[in-house]
Amino acid sequence: MATDKNRFGLSCAITTPMREGGGVDLPRLVKHARHVLSQGCDSVTLFGTTGEGAALGLPARTAMMGALIGAGIDPARQIYAGIAAASMHEAVEQAGLALDAGAKGLLVAPPFYFKGVSDEGLYVWFSQFFEKLGGSARNVILYHIPSVTAVDISVGLVQRLKTTFPGLVIGVKDSSGSYANTEALLKAHGELAILVGDERQLAKAVRNGAEGTICGLANLVPGLLRPMVYEGKDSPVVNALVDEICSHPVLAAVKALTGHIHGDPGYGAMRPPLEALDEATRKRLFAAFDSISQAKAA
Repeated sequence: MATDKNRFGLSCAITTPMREGGGVDLPRLVKHARHVLSQGCDSVTLFGTTGEGAALGLPARTAMMGALIGAGIDPARQIYAGIAAASMHEAVEQAGLALDAGAKGLLVAPPFYFKGVSDEGLYVWFSQFFEKLGGSARNVILYHIPSVTAVDISVGLVQRLKTTFPGLVIGVKDSSGSYANTEALLKAHGELAILVGDERQLAKAVRNGAEGTICGLANLVPGLLRPMVYEGKDSPVVNALVDEICSHPVLAAVKALTGHIHGDPGYGAMRPPLEALDEATRKRLFAAFDSISQAKAA
């Protein structure tokens, strides 16, 4: 299936393979990135929620970006970088590292430590963030994931930011899980790349103007997701896979399944405080995944 170069498309919120003790397993990261790109992803998004990005400091981020670029993955076309920080200083450092390495763009979560903040406060934060990055800032996707940050990126805040920084804010990733919120973003900001985090809502959103997704399931079945992104085709198999994964700790489930598709249990380790699935849970998850996937094949 051809890629529409005017669409955002399908980006894998790539899981971060860890060694026991918490270090990033760079060879496994490179192998998996090459795999998802070869199977239908247009790009990978490093340091996202699925990739445990909020737990990754600058040394790990530097090593991961360098490993992918060194493996021949083109950052200007194929790498977005997640930004997740409570302090302005850290957010700017994370963004500067990615932009200097040539990343295509940024997926920027709001500062998440303080709760109950206003749109005005967030507008000032984002404005200062963009100003500190200066001319290097490009292709910013605002990341709305209130289940994790407990901080909303409202339709009105998007309006202010896209008006003040035209051409810089290019999209919004809506991981609220609320299709009504996605619908409101599409209605108000249809000229931006509205992306959907919940794969079960992806095809419907695409049919109504969404440009694709950055999602965790792309670690496992990019070939099933691509028709949803480019044709708006519903997939009961994708829905069933998401339901199954969401019945477990999601990040650990995606990482365990990534190892399963590679036939390599070395992908299972998590960085504390997150924990890997126990062996019995892994076996049940793998059996369910195989059963659902085989139903598609049949």
